[in-house]
Amino acid sequence: MQSLGSSGKTAGKGLSLRMGGVGMAIMLVIFLVAVVFAANENDVVGWLVVIISLGWLLIFSFVVFTVRSAARRASARIEEFNRGAGGGMAGRGAAGAGSAMRDEKLDHSFKIVQVQARVIRDNLGKNQDMVDRALETIEITSHNARGMIKNSDEGPVEGTVVE
Repeated sequence: MQSLGSSGKTAGKGLSLRMGGVGMAIMLVIFLVAVVFAANENDVVGWLVVIISLGWLLIFSFVVFTVRSAARRASARIEEFNRGAGGGMAGRGAAGAGSAMRDEKLDHSFKIVQVQARVIRDNLGKNQDMVDRALETIEITSHNARGMIKNSDEGPVEGTVVE
C-alpha cells in the first residue's frame, strides 16, 4: 500500500497522458483533413469548417495543457505535504503517514477535552445543561481517542512515554 503522492508508479497517470496525446492527434488530423478539403474545393463553406476545426483544436489544446499543468502542481503539493507531514514521514511510507495522522487526531481530541473542561469550569453551578453537554462530549471524544490508541488485537498499548 502506498500513500498519496508516493513515488511509486501509478496506473492511471500514463493512461491519462496517452489519452491526451491521442485526442490531440485526432483533433490535429481533423484540422488537416479540413484544410486539405477546403484547399481542393476552394469555397467559403470549406474554409468555415477549417476555422471551426482550428477553434476546436485550440480549445482542446488549452484544456489538455491546463489539466496537465494542474495535475503536475497538485502532485507536487501532495509530495510536499507527504514530505512535511510529521517531520519527514514520506521516507517511512504509509505507516509513517498513518502514524502522523493518528497523532494529529489524538492531539485534536485532547484539545477538545481541554475546551470542554473549561466549559464545565465556567458553567458549573450556573448552567447544568451546558455542563451535561460538555461531559457528554468529553465521554464521546475519550471513547474515540481510546479507539485510535488501541491495537487491533486489543492488547496493551505500546508507545513512548513523554515527560
